[in-house]
Amino acid sequence: MALMIRGGTVVNADQTSEADILCEGGSIRAVGKNLAAPANVDVVEAKGCYVMPGGIDPHTHMQLPFMGTVASDDFFTGTAAALAGGTTMIIDFVIPNPQERLLDAYKKWREWAQKSCADYSFHVAVTWWDESVHNDMGTLVNECGVNSFKHFMAYKGSIMADDGVLVRSFPRALELGAIVTAHAENGDLVDHLQKEVFKHGVTGPEGHPASRPPEVEGEAANRVIRIAQILGVPLYVVHNSCRESVEAIARARAQGQRVYGECLVQHLVIDESVYSSKDWNFAAAHVMSPPFRAKSNQDALWDALRGGLLQTTATDHCCFCADQKAMGRDNFAKIPNGTPGVEDRLAILWHYGVNMGRLTPSEFVALTSTNTARIFNIYPRKGVLREGADADIVVWDPRKKKTISVETDHQKIDFNVFEGRQVQGAPLYTVSNGVVKYADGKLHVEPGTGRYVDRPPFAPYLRAQQHWNDLNRIHPVDRAIV
Repeated sequence: MALMIRGGTVVNADQTSEADILCEGGSIRAVGKNLAAPANVDVVEAKGCYVMPGGIDPHTHMQLPFMGTVASDDFFTGTAAALAGGTTMIIDFVIPNPQERLLDAYKKWREWAQKSCADYSFHVAVTWWDESVHNDMGTLVNECGVNSFKHFMAYKGSIMADDGVLVRSFPRALELGAIVTAHAENGDLVDHLQKEVFKHGVTGPEGHPASRPPEVEGEAANRVIRIAQILGVPLYVVHNSCRESVEAIARARAQGQRVYGECLVQHLVIDESVYSSKDWNFAAAHVMSPPFRAKSNQDALWDALRGGLLQTTATDHCCFCADQKAMGRDNFAKIPNGTPGVEDRLAILWHYGVNMGRLTPSEFVALTSTNTARIFNIYPRKGVLREGADADIVVWDPRKKKTISVETDHQKIDFNVFEGRQVQGAPLYTVSNGVVKYADGKLHVEPGTGRYVDRPPFAPYLRAQQHWNDLNRIHPVDRAIV
């Protein structure tokens, strides 16, 4: 069945125009004014609304086994919640246990994700190193559609990748045409500070930010950026939360280094005061890493988004309910790290970004969809509304108001960190692969209707050229003798 979206303002990252969109067979067939509707077409009226590419959340954790429990949203409930918020694709994480084969972990996550009702793809974490990891990275890129590898610099004793792993994994990724990503926190420092804070009698959630100050993030960001610079590897730094990491990225980009940065919408509007609450459950519900920061960091993040230092927005969506958070009742270091966000990302960014004059609608599209598609090599299949692209579309009503509440959430969670916030701007319709999955406040989803999205590697010639240019920038040589 064909679908016509008629009468809206089509917003892409590079331009805005009044146009209709015709979808058929899961793809966009035409974009233009006054398109002729074929027979038996379903029509969505978008007058007064923006019609934008569906959101792509580049950082989620559905059904994640972590810190002795499992995240409460599985791939069906999590992708359903994403669709309700206007996001039509997620990039989740395969996280092998130490000594677990990357391919074995990947196959396990693929099995879990078969119930997805929106499109999905995977980053794969490198948590240890031997020859099997080297070989599995090649198989994942060449046969499984993976073009990004994650490195946790935190979580010492479990999934942390030390510098030795980084200097082996990064060149292998470059060789394969994959991009490397990093969670930048100094895991050794965090481990030390957790023990010191606990030793001084701090056991509650307030110990979480005390053991992970901004300097811990800034140091790791600087270090991983310099490692990537020396090895000539493009780098994507996830969930930047503070001025220190933003400044590290700014310095690198000013020197011509290919470093990209991500920001979580939670860090844009929530500050560290939440950990001072006398309500233990409230404070624990906000435990995530990096933690929420002093309010002054929010201006730095907004400036970085607007100025192009940070290119994407995400959520690090990882839900744990109160009974799971209570595992750390006597020790903040045992509180499962994670908060929800996949359903509310677009509404939060629109309300506090576009409505408050910080972002234009086209910048909003770039930060929620297009830039992610470009960085992870699925543009123009995703991230743009034009002929031939996937028909992943959100019809956005800038007048629609809502109060965010766990009572109306589709996320499988008992507390929303945005609880009670009133926002203006929300999806009227979410279209995935040419099918209306969300309309007028109701989901129309079935398990297994989402597709796995292959992400091809980058071109070998460009990789070699980039590596040479970066190395020459660090160690200039006389071209006459080369």
